[in-house]
Amino acid sequence: MKSSFINRLLRTNAGFAPFALRVPIGIIFIAHGAQKLFGWFGGYGLAGTGQFMESVGLGPGYLMALLAGSAEFFGGIAILIGLLVRPAAAAISVTMLVAIFAVHWSHGFFASAGGFEYPLAVIGATVALIISGAGSLSCDRGLAGQAARGD
Repeated sequence: MKSSFINRLLRTNAGFAPFALRVPIGIIFIAHGAQKLFGWFGGYGLAGTGQFMESVGLGPGYLMALLAGSAEFFGGIAILIGLLVRPAAAAISVTMLVAIFAVHWSHGFFASAGGFEYPLAVIGATVALIISGAGSLSCDRGLAGQAARGD
């Protein structure tokens, strides 16, 4: 039973297309998460991001910043290397869905006005990864083979 669940989680019949999604999405979210968690790349770190989250009604702000930053940073690493891509993509999808309704919705569609265009595009990419799995060039592919053999 356990092996079957793990195999379904890791299994992918997709070729190289998910790799083309994983690389940019992984890099983007490693950077976004690092802004929130560590203040890198011009970010505000946990304290500043937490204050912002409180200001848009997502409290407690520090915890929400920690959760969003962790989903983005560690999810981005997982997506980039192709390890546990489905759960990582799901975490980022949920994070972006919250961002749409908490921050971007009131600004309309276009990203140039602070709208939800960008997080919607990310949701599309991450949902595609949830459906397809990590693809050929991934850690998941190798682990799924091991799970199927019972190693």
